[in-house]
Amino acid sequence: MIIGVTGNPRYEGLGALLGRVLTTARARGVDLQSEPDLAHLWSDPIPTLDLEHQRPDMVLCFGGDGTMLRTARLVGPRGIPILGVKIGRVGFLTTATPDMLDEALDAMIRGTYTVEPHHALAAETVDAGGTSRHQAVAVNDVVVHKAGVARVVRLRMLVNDEEIGTFASDGLIVATPTGSTAYSLSAGGPVVVPTVDAFVVTPICPHTLAVRPIVVPDTARITIEVVAPLGEDQVFVSYDGQLGETLDAGMRVVVYRSPWDAQLVRLETEGFFTRMRRKLQWGDLTDREQG
Repeated sequence: MIIGVTGNPRYEGLGALLGRVLTTARARGVDLQSEPDLAHLWSDPIPTLDLEHQRPDMVLCFGGDGTMLRTARLVGPRGIPILGVKIGRVGFLTTATPDMLDEALDAMIRGTYTVEPHHALAAETVDAGGTSRHQAVAVNDVVVHKAGVARVVRLRMLVNDEEIGTFASDGLIVATPTGSTAYSLSAGGPVVVPTVDAFVVTPICPHTLAVRPIVVPDTARITIEVVAPLGEDQVFVSYDGQLGETLDAGMRVVVYRSPWDAQLVRLETEGFFTRMRRKLQWGDLTDREQG
């Protein structure tokens, strides 16, 4: 068995956790592969993560949701399950904590875990002449938004080539069910259960109260066009809040379901709403007071 390891090298204490992983792997006859950015944290040299020639059976990811999203975009197209260990501030996508590391490793080796498929988005930017400029993927969301303190932007939206309207706002969010609890939720969008085959389009600070979030089937193609004139203002498209590019007037972003799903490992038996109640502090304050 080969386990790949990814993580955020800036987190304090990660080296000690990697030491525990190395000890357990050697005792169980498991081979490891590591992201290059973690090479200096291992006590002994570890082969580099190789997705082309000797890809791992699973990936162990150390970090918060940002690291999980990056890892999902990296290994998701190859269907590799990801087990997240939370050492960041936000951990909606992780399933373990550092004190559960031995348990997590045992589960990976024995196969005593469940895998949740999470939809991903594919996005293509197209210029005013119809030429494809760039393609990207996102697990949480694709966001078309204004830059800095620029004025509101005008964005024209279509679903399956049917015009929805042109909106003046700070931007539009296209979110997966996974991403519905991220930026979209902060902008007033609904929480969508991960198993629902749908996407959410959420306006950011629209300049009319008639504009509301829209839930569309995951078979839909969502087109967002930057309406001229922009003047000196700038518009960006960002993917999971980590990658992005500038859009000019007349350019379009076409968003649709990715052919692959992110495969996230779960160790706990609690359901989605139990996790949301615990992590979002839904309901009364009992759990918070006891903590």
